[in-house]
Amino acid sequence: MSFRVIAIPTKVVELVRSTMRSPGYGHPAHLEVAAGYGPCRHCLRTFDVGAENRILFTYDPFHGVERLPLPGPVFIHANPCARFDERGGVPETLRHHRLTIAGYGAGRRLCSEQYVTDGNVEGVIDRLFANSDIRYIHVRDTDAGCYDFRVERY
Repeated sequence: MSFRVIAIPTKVVELVRSTMRSPGYGHPAHLEVAAGYGPCRHCLRTFDVGAENRILFTYDPFHGVERLPLPGPVFIHANPCARFDERGGVPETLRHHRLTIAGYGAGRRLCSEQYVTDGNVEGVIDRLFANSDIRYIHVRDTDAGCYDFRVERY
């Protein structure tokens, strides 16, 4: 595998859980019983709908990567969970959902956006990374539009 999957950092997740505020913005976070599959942006596991508590908060997936922000809503488990292993490949539970794979160049410039409906996320990632202008990739849920995780070259 020539790429790594980057989940939200543990430091950010612990801050949200302890303050119930969005990092960098201070917006109140919202605790609820999972009404949708998610995923948790820390462990990248889908939620057990109706059984697990999750926290909704505002997160900027470009923070620390680009100067220009683009915040949006994300969910994490309310209870502690282990961060997704960067070497774990595309999470199996997410490949069954419609995903938008967006390749970004310097300055948060969108170079390419492709849609995956057949689970072949790795093929799209490899094709995007064949373009040297693409520095990193964001994976989003196509139906909800929300950020799931970042992909970087090794």
